[in-house]
Amino acid sequence: MIVTRIADLDGTDRDVRSETWRSRRLVLAKEGAGFSFHETTMYAGTETEMWYANHIEAVYCVGGTGQLENRETGEVHEISDGTMYLLDGNEKHTVRPTTDLRLICTFNPPVTGREVHDADGVYPLITEKITQEEAAV
Repeated sequence: MIVTRIADLDGTDRDVRSETWRSRRLVLAKEGAGFSFHETTMYAGTETEMWYANHIEAVYCVGGTGQLENRETGEVHEISDGTMYLLDGNEKHTVRPTTDLRLICTFNPPVTGREVHDADGVYPLITEKITQEEAAV
């Protein structure tokens, strides 16, 4: 069993920041769960273009407001507390928070925590072999 408090991740390698967002990674590939689980805050008044070409991502908003644009279709969706979106087709998308957006995100395959968005907003596919000892920690 793993029990983690979000505040315990502050300032660690699981607390990843950019100019437009902050993501604290509660579950990563090394835990061997088959997915990763993050709390991400996207900052009000910013715009972030992303494209998870190598991952499926489910996102659930637990606070704030903003817009999600599917750059492939031009569709724009309002995001607020209680909204979920699933990027099951590796859609190129843009998030525009009106207020700080607090999002709970799950990735499959799981991220390792070392990924960095490239110029297209893509995370590379990085895999890790998990030993039974590591999975038990």
